[in-house]
Amino acid sequence: MPLSTPAEAPPRASSTTTANPNSAAKAAVVSSEFTYTLPDFVCFAHLYWDFVWQRPQHLLSRFAQHGRVFYVEEPFLHHDQTAPEFAHFEVKERQDGQIKVLVAHLPVGLSEEQADELQAQLLTKYFADNNINQYVFWYYTPMALSKSRHLKPLLTVYDCMDELAAFKFAPPKLRELEQELFKKADLVYTGGQSLYEAKSLQHHDAHSFPSSIDKAHFGQARTNLPEPADQASIAHPRVGFFGVVDERLDIELLGKLAEAHPEWQFVIIGPVVKIDPAVLPRFANIHYLGGKEYKELPAYLCGWDVATLLFADNESTKFISPTKTPEYLAAGKPVVSTPIRDVVRPYGDLNLVHIASTAEEFGQAIAKALVQKDDQDWQKRTDDYLATISWDLTWQRMVELMQDKLKHKQ
Repeated sequence: MPLSTPAEAPPRASSTTTANPNSAAKAAVVSSEFTYTLPDFVCFAHLYWDFVWQRPQHLLSRFAQHGRVFYVEEPFLHHDQTAPEFAHFEVKERQDGQIKVLVAHLPVGLSEEQADELQAQLLTKYFADNNINQYVFWYYTPMALSKSRHLKPLLTVYDCMDELAAFKFAPPKLRELEQELFKKADLVYTGGQSLYEAKSLQHHDAHSFPSSIDKAHFGQARTNLPEPADQASIAHPRVGFFGVVDERLDIELLGKLAEAHPEWQFVIIGPVVKIDPAVLPRFANIHYLGGKEYKELPAYLCGWDVATLLFADNESTKFISPTKTPEYLAAGKPVVSTPIRDVVRPYGDLNLVHIASTAEEFGQAIAKALVQKDDQDWQKRTDDYLATISWDLTWQRMVELMQDKLKHKQ
């Protein structure tokens, strides 16, 4: 079942984003003339759908406007169950039922091979029971090959959003399975230019799709939104960060900044994972507000004076392309970042984001950023750049490549 000519995907229920018809020349205008019949999409992900709204959710929610989408999460182990026949799929409906989230529930005590075999059996049965016979496989993790390699998709896409092998607690088999996935994949998409430069050496049909933006959603932060209760009592100036708080966050830099600048309040939003919360710096001017829903983020951003990308310089950040960079800018906030390659290119090179390596440089950059909100030239240049990107355009370009690939496979 081929993909038809791409058109604009209607935005999901909690967003009003559309492509800007006056975008710069390099950004294609999203068409709305066509209707779709898409094959079923089966996505294998290492991220829980309900965890943090990011690249998989942005893209899969758009695919779900035009066909069935099945989002296969990693399994849940039950320590009170030991019988293999206990294994079953839990099906959770998301996006008003447009997306089916599949979670395999498995008994404890299985070997890795047994767990993979049980999940493969569950997938085979679910596909048969739900008439899933014309489908695209969309991988975020090569680890899913162990439970899916026996199935025959029309097209296989590897959307490589991160260098997972460099992350803390990465499975030892991940690199080996990624090489297998490269052989199976018809297309490889990467989450940024740095990843593209690495993965294009390993696959003949790789394409860079850096982090994009729902401009209208984060643009709400430019209006007078009600102050969230847990942020309302925090004094100004506020220097903010939102994202997953893990080994990628430079906690040493955060601590040095807070200690050197007690006049600034640091607001940290996001769940703490893979690191012990006890190692986080604790100063009176650092406020850990925990994880928030995607729909809540504009209200928090609205009350910040400067937004930051406090990323450490380590293996896990070498290839990241932070989605929050354009999100901060769409909110109208000056941004200071450590020298992450996919932030330096293009945001630092275009003088849209301040780049700083040391705590002293970062502090100096925050001081400059605090007075930048009234810089009309910076705001215009920022908005001109943001007009060239959107998740709708990213999605359309991905579909165009898939359409062409399917035509040549017929």
